[in-house]
Amino acid sequence: MPKAAAPDTTPPAPGRATPALRHTAASLRRAAAALRHGPLMASALGRTGLGLAGLALLFAVLGPVVATHQPDTVDLGAKLHAPDGEHWFGTDQFGRDQFARLTAGARRSLLAAFTVLAGSCTVSLVVGVVAGLARGFADAVLMRVVDIVLAIPSLVLALAVVGVLGPGFGNLLLALVISSWAANARIVRAFTLAVRDRPYIAAARLGGAGPARIAVGHVLPAVVPRLLVVATLQLGGTIVSLAGLSFLGLGAQPPTAELGAMLGDARAFVTVAPWLLAAPTTVVLVVTAAATLVGDAVRDATHHSAVEEVHP
Repeated sequence: MPKAAAPDTTPPAPGRATPALRHTAASLRRAAAALRHGPLMASALGRTGLGLAGLALLFAVLGPVVATHQPDTVDLGAKLHAPDGEHWFGTDQFGRDQFARLTAGARRSLLAAFTVLAGSCTVSLVVGVVAGLARGFADAVLMRVVDIVLAIPSLVLALAVVGVLGPGFGNLLLALVISSWAANARIVRAFTLAVRDRPYIAAARLGGAGPARIAVGHVLPAVVPRLLVVATLQLGGTIVSLAGLSFLGLGAQPPTAELGAMLGDARAFVTVAPWLLAAPTTVVLVVTAAATLVGDAVRDATHHSAVEEVHP
């Protein structure tokens, strides 16, 4: 019988896509097609999610362009004015235009949520990939650290970090990153274990590729898209956590406009100026609903692309 051909272990030439990158690109194309034509996007909820997301982005990005006032301009002669033609969403206790502050607060909250997710995913990728590839002692130590962090409720851990560092928006973002990376690190480790023994990675290892090259060139392209799906599902919860902790006075400090801080300031005027509470509450609900529905759509699209990959 003729001998079977030996597997090609030659490392890919510079500029040539690795099998992991080609596999990831194909998966992303299938996910994009499923996102456009999948059953969730064909439903009213899927279209509503994208519509709300677009509305929230337009409000945050274009709001300052059409706002008639600056968010921090104080006008004590116009304090607690009801919504009218000059102040579309009314004014607060210092006469500051509520519409301008809402647009600034929505933009700050969205950027903060993406920053927290980016920081959390970065830590999770480093810990999860190292644990999944190293195995042995390093894996055991890193996973015990993950277990310790997971044993502490995330809200309690975030409050403890802010208590040590002091109130402030930057400290709040750091606290949320510290309290949210562990769960994703365990997920990344599971993804890494699922791909570390695939043929193209074994071929790269036999071809002389080191651990760093295998991790960056082969494992990360396969793991990152899956982690992004998980992170998208967590975006709504991150926005709510930011607003809740800022509501308690642990985030943005006066006079900075932020949705949670605005809700906290509105408590004392709920009976005389209910618009101060209604407007930021509506924005938080819309942004959270949009993030949740879009996350469901991405999850559904990824599920359909995985099914097509197994049963083309």
